[in-house]
Amino acid sequence: MPRKILVTSALPYANGPLHLGHLIEAVQTDIWVRYQKMRGHDCLYVCAEDAHGTPIMIKAKAEGITPEALITRTAAEHLADYQGFLIGHDHFHSTHTPETQYFTDLLYARLRDAGYMTRRSVRQAYDEQAAMFLPDRFVRGTCPRCKAPDQYGDSCEACGATYVPADLIDPVSTVSGTRPVWRDSEHIFFALGRFEPMLREWLASGSLQPAVQAKLAEWFEAGLQDWDISRDAPYFGFEVPDSPGKYFYVWFDAPIGYLGSFKALAERRGLDIDAYLRADSSAEMYHFIGKDISYFHTLFWPAVLHGAGLRRPTAVFVHGFLTVDGQKMSKSRGSFITARHYLERLPPEPLRYYFAAKLGPGIDDIDLALEDFTARINSDIVGKLVNIASRCAGFIERGGGQLATDLPDPALYAEFSAAAERIGAAFEGRDYSTAIRDIMQLADKANQYVDQHKPWALAKDPAKADEVRAIATQGINLFRVLMTYLAPVLPAMADAAGRFLGTPLERWEDVQNPLLGSALARYEPLATRLDPKIVATLIAAPADAAPAAKAAAATTARRAAGGNVTAAAASAGGAAKAGAGAPAATPAAAAASIGIDDFARLDLRVAQVVAATAVEGSDKLLRLTLDLGGEQRNVFSGIRSAYRPEDLVGRHVVMIANLAPRKMRFGISEGMVLCASGKDDTGGLFLLSADAGVRPGMKVS
Repeated sequence: MPRKILVTSALPYANGPLHLGHLIEAVQTDIWVRYQKMRGHDCLYVCAEDAHGTPIMIKAKAEGITPEALITRTAAEHLADYQGFLIGHDHFHSTHTPETQYFTDLLYARLRDAGYMTRRSVRQAYDEQAAMFLPDRFVRGTCPRCKAPDQYGDSCEACGATYVPADLIDPVSTVSGTRPVWRDSEHIFFALGRFEPMLREWLASGSLQPAVQAKLAEWFEAGLQDWDISRDAPYFGFEVPDSPGKYFYVWFDAPIGYLGSFKALAERRGLDIDAYLRADSSAEMYHFIGKDISYFHTLFWPAVLHGAGLRRPTAVFVHGFLTVDGQKMSKSRGSFITARHYLERLPPEPLRYYFAAKLGPGIDDIDLALEDFTARINSDIVGKLVNIASRCAGFIERGGGQLATDLPDPALYAEFSAAAERIGAAFEGRDYSTAIRDIMQLADKANQYVDQHKPWALAKDPAKADEVRAIATQGINLFRVLMTYLAPVLPAMADAAGRFLGTPLERWEDVQNPLLGSALARYEPLATRLDPKIVATLIAAPADAAPAAKAAAATTARRAAGGNVTAAAASAGGAAKAGAGAPAATPAAAAASIGIDDFARLDLRVAQVVAATAVEGSDKLLRLTLDLGGEQRNVFSGIRSAYRPEDLVGRHVVMIANLAPRKMRFGISEGMVLCASGKDDTGGLFLLSADAGVRPGMKVS
């Protein structure tokens, strides 16, 4: 039975760029939503720009623009970054909209009329120069307990003490730099304590993770305090309808922004809003948030909803913080990585995969360890997953481009398809790390199957063409199952794989039936290896990182090519001439000579040719599929005049493995094979051969 599900992630605040900490949450949410949609459920994902509050007002003033202009610009930047990371919102809105104001006024009126709102005078800091009351965090001074200087007006980062701004020693307004005075003002309070029995019952229903429940127990023990939901003018936000000069505190209307975004979506699609939000709704509502804002989402928000006669969240899913190489993100260390900074250097799906491999159902912090990130992507995505398709596609293409009508090992396929419910349960429970581990174990089995049956060896005998095609069909089908399981994590790669396979990977249950007898499109590489030098630029200073990334890429290509690849060899797409019989170095050539350190940077490897085909539209190129021992690469080589494709299958060659991928008209070349030529290139081309006993992947030195 399809479920009706409304999902949100926390609203990004409109006073700064998205960083990778925001992306952990968005990716976690997006994976869960995509999985639900693959299972056929009616699952909607909404989010919005958090647009109100004093910081927005002050930043806009400093820039000489209106708050509306600031939030419009920032929202566009945020949405572009989300889309860059393939986050599939059904709707992305803003809290500064009629839809959010409608629900804010509605909930306030219902809570007020039910007697949950009270008024009383509050003594607070006032900046006479700026003519405004100051939020606690806009007052700084010396901690009254430990005497640490320059602490916020509500808590001390040095000793953890909590207090009010009036307790600070030598308080100063961060707006004007002057000493604030203290004035009384009437504020509106929400009676949170009256909802304690309801909240305890809600917590007992399993709506929260155990660690979050334990934290809430501490708050209950301390006693739930009335919540101040109003602020004095000047303030950027919604004015309280029955209180001129008073505005709703940003944390009152921010979660209401979920409902405002959903209202905008519902009106556009003609959905029944009440079917999702009424107290007895059978629909489900989930919030994905960071642990720093769990107080608002697990106490205030369900109480506000319940008091206003609306449904409470089905569950609130809390995640931990992001660290980079084991440390808190820091601008001074260059490890405060914005979403845009990442996207200017690397594709989004490697990070989506890495986050998924780290995310579990708890609230533990997650570390982005850059070396591990590089190694895991190159091993799992390139060396295992994509390797299966690249190893088998050439054999299908050589056999007419059509899959066999039967699988040679249906039991193995059944083992892969039977994992659907187990892996699906892990995705449902947000235990993505377990799902990824399970999928990669299956990927190992798929590669082992291909290794055991050695289609490249069988392909040497034309009489075994049907057997080769059957083995490749088995491998392609195992790849299809794995790619379906990873579609919520790697949506763009899954789309590309679907085009190659001739069928979209959109439904979870499709893995129950193998793909047989159908035609495949020409295989194009689905992923390329991450360059550690480019990854390293993620933590470079933002102003210098883009040039550094470009320089690192250029250096990698230059060094991998040995600094001495001729234009003819380069244009041939992968035949580097070793120079046998070449004339003595000219002074210009000598000036370009390299040292032993430069040579050592070349990663020369033994590779085995598992497939070779002529490139249509070129009279020089062959397309080689090379096995490096657990990983396959596609290389275009200008040796067509010297070798027949069928004679190369099974042969060991030497290749430059760390050459930057090169996009050509016919596809992407992922390396370069080495060959020698006669003097003046008139004596033919000769591939460099490895001695007997070598294995694919062995390093050449």
